[in-house]
Amino acid sequence: MHGEVNKRGRTRRPTMVDVAREAGVALRTVSRVVNDDTTVGAELAKRVHDAIAALDYRPDERARHLRLGVTGTLGAAVRQLSHVNPVLRAVERAARAADLMVLAASTEDDERLERRVVESMCRRRFDGIVLEPIGADHGYLLPELAAGLCLVAVDRPVLGLDVDCVISDNAAGIQAAYAHLAAHGHRRIAYIGDDERIFTAQERATAFRACAAEAGAALDGMVHTGPIQPARIANALATALGGPDPATAIITGNATISVEVVRSFDDRRVAVVGFDDSELATLLRPDLTVVAQDDQAIGATAIDLLRARIADHNRPVHRVTVPVELLTRGSGEQPP
Repeated sequence: MHGEVNKRGRTRRPTMVDVAREAGVALRTVSRVVNDDTTVGAELAKRVHDAIAALDYRPDERARHLRLGVTGTLGAAVRQLSHVNPVLRAVERAARAADLMVLAASTEDDERLERRVVESMCRRRFDGIVLEPIGADHGYLLPELAAGLCLVAVDRPVLGLDVDCVISDNAAGIQAAYAHLAAHGHRRIAYIGDDERIFTAQERATAFRACAAEAGAALDGMVHTGPIQPARIANALATALGGPDPATAIITGNATISVEVVRSFDDRRVAVVGFDDSELATLLRPDLTVVAQDDQAIGATAIDLLRARIADHNRPVHRVTVPVELLTRGSGEQPP
């Protein structure tokens, strides 16, 4: 039986019927063994396992999932797919521990692509979707949610929709960074962040302005937000560090901006605290002081929320805020 070729010229996969015939047992017995029924006698179970090994039989997950009404598969629509996407890595790890498969796709910060990706995942009837939302209009999800879509947002909420989400404590992170620099004697602190149309960028920039206002610090030339482009970041630095009363410290809004800022420095000693850790943070000189997000907790919490939603579609919506941590490494401890 093993290696038999079908009419299409393909090797036919052994079935449970083949296993039952090889083991000399009833089909129901094979089904019970495959589904880990511990009431099957040891001798019968051994015959079935021996037949499975001899035929190289592999259970048809599609049939099992069809019977149970689930696919065992989750979708993840994230801004970027790369080996340095720690939240996606944590999502996969937590899903794997729950015997779930994650299929991920990049939305590349493109709202239209995000919609195509998510709608494609919905058509494939994934059990649930982890979404790192981009745009402000997610109305296209309303019919899917009404039809039973299980969705959890990470990094930012889905604006306008009441769905589960997991976010970092952005305001607390900026407050910790500002207080840390102030404690080291800095009074002129600048902020360089992402486009404020993005939820996280807007939260962090707003928190920075509040910190400066509380400290009685002037904001002239000290807040720069917009697209992550090297030229824009260089211009922001030139403005913040120029003039008669330049900034002596900088808070950056994300890891990509942190790298661009440090790259642009000349011999001037400027303190830097970056929001979000990265593998490059300890390769810079000095090592980068950062506000680190707990990516492992974000990913694990997202899967916990998604599994709970799959089990009970009518449970209350949860919004979880994950604490952040200030990691001091050198760049944020330089004096004015």
